[in-house]
Amino acid sequence: MKNNTKRKEMNPDFKFEIRHIMKAMYEITKIEFKLFLRLFPAVFFSFFFPSLMLLMFGGIYGNTPNNMFGGHGVVDVSFPAYTAMIIAVTGIMTLPLSVCGYREQKILKRYEATPISPWHVLASQIIINIIMTICGMILLFLVGKIVFNLHFLGALFPTIIALLLSIFSIFSIGILIASLSPNIKTAQIIANIVYFPMIFLTGATIPLEIFPKIMIKISKFIPLTYSVDLLKGVWLGGKLSDYTNDILILLIIMTISLLISIFTFRWE
Repeated sequence: MKNNTKRKEMNPDFKFEIRHIMKAMYEITKIEFKLFLRLFPAVFFSFFFPSLMLLMFGGIYGNTPNNMFGGHGVVDVSFPAYTAMIIAVTGIMTLPLSVCGYREQKILKRYEATPISPWHVLASQIIINIIMTICGMILLFLVGKIVFNLHFLGALFPTIIALLLSIFSIFSIGILIASLSPNIKTAQIIANIVYFPMIFLTGATIPLEIFPKIMIKISKFIPLTYSVDLLKGVWLGGKLSDYTNDILILLIIMTISLLISIFTFRWE
């Protein structure tokens, strides 16, 4: 009875703490959203560049079934690949640079002297980049649907699972870059080294179906290849069980990246 009474007495404090955290997260995320929209490269490459790519290649090849792509149209195949490209933009080029910039300007350290934890800032960065990824994907979908009658042949639940796994796996690499980089210049160099092979050698922009065998073998060493393959597979009607290799590799990448980040991340 005493324990029950004590638990009841603690509930108001617990609820107050939850409300405090949620309010802090909301305010920080709102600020981060406004700051993100001021970053022209991030906005352009997250929102407009994938849609422009879809318009360009869709305009050239149309969306009629093609034997090279397993009987699917170029636009139907390109949509999940360009979704992976958006994930790479937000996860590799935006997330680590924002975190490193805050650390270099000692913004994370200053938050330690306020009721807001630096963890709230880091979490808000992840949340806002996930939101922007989904917004870019929605815009891409609308362009594909309105202009080329884009087809979704898969099921919603496996597609959401594949999308979230791809986001968290690629974002974990971004957090790892932020953890290992001593300053924002180093983070930019590492991010570019990681990002450009991801864009051009994984099927995210140029279909792997037209790659020579040697380039396909090289693509197997780049994490985004597995996101592209998984997203494309479930989008075109495949089951998650058909892509256990992709799922396993993405989970391993996420686990290793986060474990290293836990031990190497610095607030200042």
